[in-house]
Amino acid sequence: MSDLKRSYISELASIYGESESKQQLNMLIDYFFGLSRSEQAVRYDFRLSESEMLRMHEAVKDLKRNKPIQYIIGEAEFLDMRIKVNDNVLIPRPETEELIELIAKGEIGPNLNILDIGTGSGCIALALAKNLDNARVSALDISKNALKLADENARINKLEINFVSDDIHNPAIDWGHEFDVIVSNPPYIRRSEEGLMKANVLEYEPHIALFVEDGDPLLFYKAIVGFAAVNLKPGGRLYFEINEALATDVKIMLEENSYNNVGVHKDINGKDRMVSALKA
Repeated sequence: MSDLKRSYISELASIYGESESKQQLNMLIDYFFGLSRSEQAVRYDFRLSESEMLRMHEAVKDLKRNKPIQYIIGEAEFLDMRIKVNDNVLIPRPETEELIELIAKGEIGPNLNILDIGTGSGCIALALAKNLDNARVSALDISKNALKLADENARINKLEINFVSDDIHNPAIDWGHEFDVIVSNPPYIRRSEEGLMKANVLEYEPHIALFVEDGDPLLFYKAIVGFAAVNLKPGGRLYFEINEALATDVKIMLEENSYNNVGVHKDINGKDRMVSALKA
């Protein structure tokens, strides 16, 4: 195994660098064969069968094609949860973990009624249900394939979420109540920014969840604000993940729609990444 691992790291190093290549190989071996990094270090005698070697070889070929390792193994880590992912949903990002932390710090009341719009894998809804006491969490998405996966993630993590299929641009659901919190990480990358994206994102992650047209980059934020006019309680809060280049535009749009205490929050890299706002 050790010789094979060194050979694969050598093949991948020109794409990912040696350190990341080692990390990805460790993840593959852990996922496929149940050997942690520490166990791999001492199990020099561990041998793969022919079928196991083929499985590793195919996975390394996928890595060489820039396929994200999360799609290869079919799962990602998100705030101490295992989240299943496939090409119908985005891979959860560390920046989105920071959005959850922002909400968890600001929302300290019990029995909050929360809606996650554009839930994808369900990672935001699941993390809020896990980290907020007695929160009632609903989540909607236009993609039935995404909702199927999100529902599976809820079962895996033993969390109860009300998943709903709906289009935020033309909502058909009568919720019959008002939410305390609405959160969304909508598509916000402008088409003109495609050239700045890494190949593993452009070639494998769903564009419908990534991109908006340059002519109306706040399309989803406007739709959510329109929805919130009816479905968010006075004194309720909106939380968004945003494109750092559009922070001022999002802030102005919220203020023009009678939101107070509009705050732009930076991520760990110092980029404007989140917005919170209080409905008047």
